[in-house]
Amino acid sequence: MDKMHIDEVDTDSSLVARLLAAQFPQWADLPIKPILSAGTNHAIYRLGSDMAVRLPLIEEAIEQMDKESRWLPRLAPHLPLAIPVPLALGAPGEGYPLRWSVYRWLEGENAESQRIVEEGQAALDLAHFITALQQIDAVNCPPPGPPISSRGVPLSTRDAPVRAAIAELSGVLDTDAVTAVWDAALQIPEWHGLPVWTHGDLLPGNLLVQQGRISAVIDFGVLGVGDPACDLIVAWSLLSTHTRSIFRTALSVDNATWERGRGWALSIGLIALPYYQSTNPVFAATARHMIDEVLAD
Repeated sequence: MDKMHIDEVDTDSSLVARLLAAQFPQWADLPIKPILSAGTNHAIYRLGSDMAVRLPLIEEAIEQMDKESRWLPRLAPHLPLAIPVPLALGAPGEGYPLRWSVYRWLEGENAESQRIVEEGQAALDLAHFITALQQIDAVNCPPPGPPISSRGVPLSTRDAPVRAAIAELSGVLDTDAVTAVWDAALQIPEWHGLPVWTHGDLLPGNLLVQQGRISAVIDFGVLGVGDPACDLIVAWSLLSTHTRSIFRTALSVDNATWERGRGWALSIGLIALPYYQSTNPVFAATARHMIDEVLAD
């Protein structure tokens, strides 16, 4: 498969073994297994039975890794679902130019490949997770304060890339219908409340499922504070029409925030589809599903 990014770094199990031998020799003898993933910013390798090595594929992912290392240990105790726990940070070496990380392994299969048995329960579990995350103090944090979410900002900041993506998708989608929904989303009032914590990327590939239930939320690369609407994208990336209503009721979300969330789902799907359609077909399928669900809603 072609690389997803022009500046993507090559990785393999041999590289992981060399990095561990040089920097964390206590783990050097553990088995290493590459993990197939539809993720876009990291290569993941299982290390032994209870750890994972994450190697950024692009330099942009370094900032994401640093953010996770700082904030996830503080957020984890307050959340009802498991989230990644960073164990160690590695330095560039062995021909690999970026910093990298070792995490505690979280059991489960991502929701793209593992069926959720009770979708109504999943809707409630996700609503409870988002509510708990939003209730964590995002104002009185020790300096430097929490990061501003790149998806906690006004939808209007996405206008140019969304319209460029719509143009690329001419002949693939009903661009008139998509444009009409996007134009309507831009008219929705902006968020004027206090900033709250958001995951920002609640897609099926970032949700782990065990025994038919969501057990963990992973990949906090766009974690930050801002408008809570961006975390509603899971309503269109994973949930059905029926379970969306369960999710919305459990969140008690106002109309404007709900509609901004719908706009975020559309924008993420539109921008991702042409970018990944030939290099990451699983993620491209999720993007197309989000667009279709928004249009059908």
